[in-house]
This record gives sequence, structure tokens and C-alpha cells, in this order.
Amino acid sequence: MLIIDFIDETDHVADEAQELVDRLLQFAAGKIGIEEETELSVTFVGNDRIHEINKQYRNKDAATDVISFALEEMGEGEVEIVGADMPRMLGDIIISIDRTKEQAEEYGHSFERELGFLALHGFLHLLGYDHMTEEDEKEMFTKQKDILEAYGLSRES
Repeated sequence: MLIIDFIDETDHVADEAQELVDRLLQFAAGKIGIEEETELSVTFVGNDRIHEINKQYRNKDAATDVISFALEEMGEGEVEIVGADMPRMLGDIIISIDRTKEQAEEYGHSFERELGFLALHGFLHLLGYDHMTEEDEKEMFTKQKDILEAYGLSRES
């Protein structure tokens, strides 16, 4: 079971929405084979806040839907710390609730489906999946689609 720390900076995310993200990420972790007691955080923010984060950390002057900060990615000159009793720390997923609502409407599906999609997308990034090349994109998006469909959050949801 994942240990997920939820932070709602908007104070507008219903308990049911957080529970959906928790259940979906637990389901995905089981499908992928993530070890027990692995930790991550999910933070819900507004467009202004995600814009700030995107500009500060990614040099992109725009709001976005989801940003992931993987703790397991080694930067230049960093040393990996390994401990027998240390839980695996994946990192942080930050989701714009404003963009989630906008995109759900734009794509013609539910807020819950879009929230699940964004949470899973961020989770896969934490696990090292990416979509920088066509091959990587196909692998990531296929895994994402398969997990969402198996969970019951298909595109029509």
C-alpha cells in the first residue's frame, strides 16, 4: 500500500475526489508492482500557484495541469542514499484543480476522470515514464490508458 500525503491548498477538493485519487494510485501501484510503504505526496493547487511553480522550476511562464517532482531522479553530483529500513520516496505530484475542471469540460468527460488521468500521469512520471520521444510517449500513454480502463475511468467517464 502506498502512503500518500494529500495537501489541498485550494480548500475546494471534496473528500470523494481525494479518495478517488488514493484508490486509483493504490490500484496503479498494484498493477505496476510498487513495493509496500512507498511514499509520495499529492498537492491540489489553483492555476496561479501552478503557474508560479512551472515558471520557477521549469522556466515555463504558463499554468499547466500537472507537475511531478521525482525524488529518485539523480541530479548531477548527487549521491544516492540507500538504507535498509528507509521507505521508498517517489516525490510530489502537483495538480491544478482549475485546469482539471477546464479540461474535463473541454474534453467532454467528468471532473473525476480528468483528475484520475492527471494523478496517474503524474504518478507515472514519478516512476520514470516520460513522453519526450515518440516511443516513450507510446509506452507511457498505453500504460496510462490500460490502467485507467482497468480501473473503470475510461475516456467516456
